[in-house]
Amino acid sequence: MSGTFVIRAGSLSLRASRRGVLVCGLLSAALLALALWAFTLGSYALSLGDLAAVVSGTAGNGVRTVVLEWRAPRIVAAVVFGAALALGGAVFQSLTRNPLGSPDVIGFTTGSYTGVVLTLLAGASSYSALAAGALAGGLVTALAVYLLSFRRGVRGFRLIIVGIAVGALLSSVNTWFSVKADVDTALRAAVWGAGSLSAIGWPAVLMASVLVAVAALAAPVAQRRMRWLELGDDTAAMLGVRVERTKLLLVVLGVTATAAVTAAAGPIAFVALAAPQIARRLTGRGTSVDLAGSALVGALLLLGADIAAQHAIGGVVLPTGAVTVCVGGAYLLVLLVRESRRGF
Repeated sequence: MSGTFVIRAGSLSLRASRRGVLVCGLLSAALLALALWAFTLGSYALSLGDLAAVVSGTAGNGVRTVVLEWRAPRIVAAVVFGAALALGGAVFQSLTRNPLGSPDVIGFTTGSYTGVVLTLLAGASSYSALAAGALAGGLVTALAVYLLSFRRGVRGFRLIIVGIAVGALLSSVNTWFSVKADVDTALRAAVWGAGSLSAIGWPAVLMASVLVAVAALAAPVAQRRMRWLELGDDTAAMLGVRVERTKLLLVVLGVTATAAVTAAAGPIAFVALAAPQIARRLTGRGTSVDLAGSALVGALLLLGADIAAQHAIGGVVLPTGAVTVCVGGAYLLVLLVRESRRGF
């Protein structure tokens, strides 16, 4: 009987794996098509032939400037940042075993925002300084939430509640800093806080990509550990996992991925919340984490949101974060209703 169960479980796992590979392939194709379409949009209309000419080196200087200097940094940033936010969201949702366990819900993104605000108040504005401030703010917030929610181990629901409370406190602190700062610094913090890709250039994209690449290199090992933890702390400990140490390292991984984006583009909400859940439904993973699928869905969501921010309303360019908030707010409402019916 147990042998039959193992065979069935193995068969289901194999099917989910094959479906996951197929879905990731389709998501990759959709992401490539969306990126190519984004290159052609704008007041300076381009065709796929113009893009091919840029790749082959036969395009004129005007076309090369539009593609490589104006549009490419923003498109690459949307793809990389979306994947990073989804990676952070997948890590925290797996740790909390709750679809609401997203870094922008449990306060870590707000903590990164606080770190950047303090950095701006100190007079530093380079990406390296903002990245250090965002990472420090996110890690300090994560440590505070971790310690406040620790009671003979960390439980997911307790972590979410404490994180929401800490995030609310930091939001008021950020508002107070903005009121007390001089007008120029407050305006810069307000514009940055809206979450936009409009001012993204290659230096910020490359530096953020380095941090995201470090997080991506750790992803395969992290995914294996997260799946063990999803079996329960006791079971994971029996498998040789140092439970609390692993949780702390995963928190650092998730905060690093989120802070890299927050430093470059500001707090972009709800991508980290929605992408892992959409990926799980598409790949058939059920409650199991899927970092690759989550990253692809996050890249698609943020790139789509950025295209909508630029071109949905003629003559008006919205902050990308405003679009993700509008779409993500509706998603969060649906998620809250669904979870309340399950009794959390």
